[in-house]
Amino acid sequence: MTRIAAVQAALPPNRYAQSELTDAFAEICLPDGKGVGLLRRLHANAGVSHRHLALPLARYGVLKDFGEANDEWIASAVDLGAEAVSGALEAAGLSVDDVDVLMFTTVTGVAAPSIDARVAVRLGLREDLKRMPLFGLGCVGGAAGIARLHDYLKAWPDHVAVLLSVELCSLTLQRDDSSLPNLVGGALFGDGAAAVVLTGSDHPAAAGPSVVATRSRLYPDSERVMGWDIGSGGFRIVLGADVPEVVRQYLGDDVKAFLADHALTVPEIGTWVSHPGGPKVLEAVAETLDLRPGALDMTWKSLDAVGNLSSSSVLHVLGDTLALDPSGMGLLLAMGPGFCSELVLLEW
Repeated sequence: MTRIAAVQAALPPNRYAQSELTDAFAEICLPDGKGVGLLRRLHANAGVSHRHLALPLARYGVLKDFGEANDEWIASAVDLGAEAVSGALEAAGLSVDDVDVLMFTTVTGVAAPSIDARVAVRLGLREDLKRMPLFGLGCVGGAAGIARLHDYLKAWPDHVAVLLSVELCSLTLQRDDSSLPNLVGGALFGDGAAAVVLTGSDHPAAAGPSVVATRSRLYPDSERVMGWDIGSGGFRIVLGADVPEVVRQYLGDDVKAFLADHALTVPEIGTWVSHPGGPKVLEAVAETLDLRPGALDMTWKSLDAVGNLSSSSVLHVLGDTLALDPSGMGLLLAMGPGFCSELVLLEW
């Protein structure tokens, strides 16, 4: 089976309390002062205490356009990506020469050559490296990346694969935009990266939890639940208020059916690794699955400490979970634009 050999998180050095971000975002998004009360309530109820930003806070108010924001995104993404990949390889006891395939996922910036190519050059990865840049998966990207590399490693069981996620959500913030989705996004999302090293079943360094199986689900008539509208100002968030209801409608049946195919039930899953979509989403996940108290504690702690990091978040939760040295069966799950979900069955 595919093994998860190591996970390495990386965060920008600019760390701020939520209250500092509330004041700054009020000036950036609501220069006329209208709607500040709503913004403050959203920030206070987001379940977030601190977040890391790609740039010092004072820089955001003077970014002149999407081009300048995206240039900053590229520079920061390469720095964080290189840090995460090198750290994950070191933790796995592997070198840059061992990497056969590098997958990169993001939804917060664009680059050609893509960030994986730039990180590969900076770190000196092999010239015959296989690269797979993915854009558009959003919050589900970390889970989907593990699933797709598991598919790859079934065909190449002696290979080493690395998944890199970099999400710099702060650089998508829309100035002078008082819409509810922009204010909610400004309350929840932070910046960060993560890298995961996976090894095939025949690799001599295979260690760590096994990926037993995966399942993908794309939901009908849900394109406007989450995503971007992309225009001259960059990435304008699409975020429907019905995300928790979509979770309640579909996720419970999906998870139960997936587990049943492997002769398992929800109570038999000892470890839950969930993307921190936000308080209402996490409450919906716990409710629809009837999870035991505390099952999502690691996810709640991640949301509090760094906010929602889009595709990187579930990988941060995975890394925190690995540090606890769990045992038995686990389920990694995330949902994102499409609207879709990805389930990854794990075994320690």
